[in-house]
Amino acid sequence: MEQSSPDQFTIIDVRNPEEYEEKHIPAAVNIPLKELENYSIQISKNVIIITVCGKGGGRSAEGAKYLNQLGFSNAKFLCGGTFSWFENS
Repeated sequence: MEQSSPDQFTIIDVRNPEEYEEKHIPAAVNIPLKELENYSIQISKNVIIITVCGKGGGRSAEGAKYLNQLGFSNAKFLCGGTFSWFENS
């Protein structure tokens, strides 16, 4: 499998700022789920977008689905979320 370089993807942590400050994936930007639409014009549609939350599958899945509806066809969510990222790295 070919590995992507960091400039080919954006990690968006969709949790609230307090959760993000507690622990987050390096280079992840914090855009809470309820604010995605407001910030969507600042997100490039030319990269893979990976949404994350704590456990993965709840807010992150909702965020990826919403971004897809806004025309971001490369939006996916990280299964297992931030907690799994740190357990496996």
